[in-house]
Amino acid sequence: MKDFFKGVRYLRQGLRLIRQPGLRRYVAVPLLVSVVVFSAGIVVGIQLLEVLLGWLLGWLPGWLDWMRYLLWPIFVLTALLLVFYSFALVTNLMAAPFNGLLAEAVERHLTGAPLEDTGGWQALLGDIVPSLLSELRKLLYFLLRALPLGLLFLIPAINLAAPFLWALFSAWMLAIEYADYPMANHLLKFGEQRRRLRSRRLLAYGFGGSSLLMTMIPVVNFLAMPASVAGATAMWVGEFKESA
Repeated sequence: MKDFFKGVRYLRQGLRLIRQPGLRRYVAVPLLVSVVVFSAGIVVGIQLLEVLLGWLLGWLPGWLDWMRYLLWPIFVLTALLLVFYSFALVTNLMAAPFNGLLAEAVERHLTGAPLEDTGGWQALLGDIVPSLLSELRKLLYFLLRALPLGLLFLIPAINLAAPFLWALFSAWMLAIEYADYPMANHLLKFGEQRRRLRSRRLLAYGFGGSSLLMTMIPVVNFLAMPASVAGATAMWVGEFKESA
């Protein structure tokens, strides 16, 4: 479990990094996107939770009334996972080009050695389309696995385990999502990124799980994306860069 807790510590390091004076300007746009999208996510999450609880209370017959106390936390966890993970995907899609710049700035801060010249802010507009295509590729990877996993919610008895399987899958996806930014800056393809993360699964689950937990905490989730980008970059520098 040493790798798992190391992954958690990298997210904490990301929180410290985004407060550094030289990095704050790279955090501004991702933070603004997070505030707007997650504010909407909180509103939608509350409404969805009310719908789910209403459905739950109407579905159970009277003689199973005692099961409400058992199923209620599972439905709450399911709603939180689905809503906030979905909104995490949207925030990353919108802020992808800026996250690449943030990852580059964090790596430069940590190593003192600049990456190859990418054109900085002047290259930002030209990087929008490739960044969006990269996000869409990750979205396709997610959907091909999330759809069959989502069917588990419809199978009696098995659906009790579905939220926990979804949480595990979401942690893996967030590790892939955020590790992409520093790795893509070094021209590593999506398949190679996944291979490297699979070689350190517990590290990836620790980082992605702590990032997922952060997205589920109102107000704190505004910082989840920039902190996760910075933390994933620190993880790249500390664990993967030497083998690149």
